[in-house]
Amino acid sequence: MPSRESELDRLLDQAKAYDVVDDAWLAKSFTDRLFVVALHGDAPFPDDLERLLAEHDLLGCNEVYELGGEDHSFVGNLCGGNRHHFVDVRTRGEHQSYVVD
Repeated sequence: MPSRESELDRLLDQAKAYDVVDDAWLAKSFTDRLFVVALHGDAPFPDDLERLLAEHDLLGCNEVYELGGEDHSFVGNLCGGNRHHFVDVRTRGEHQSYVVD
């Protein structure tokens, strides 16, 4: 069985292959790993890519954090493109943020 990191790297490559995707990368938010996807302009998020990510336990941040709204993953328009965040629910809560006292 491949490691979670290699699985996510493969998914990043698959996401970047979509014409509407400008970039994709991993990030961390407090205790969660995020799968971030930046789209060109106002392009809608590809339904088949969202299904693929969900099959690998990556769910839209608005859904996971119960923020509401129709779009499960949209977080805003930055640098002329729409940005979407997906939470790695398989490892949710396992990542530690550093706090300086």
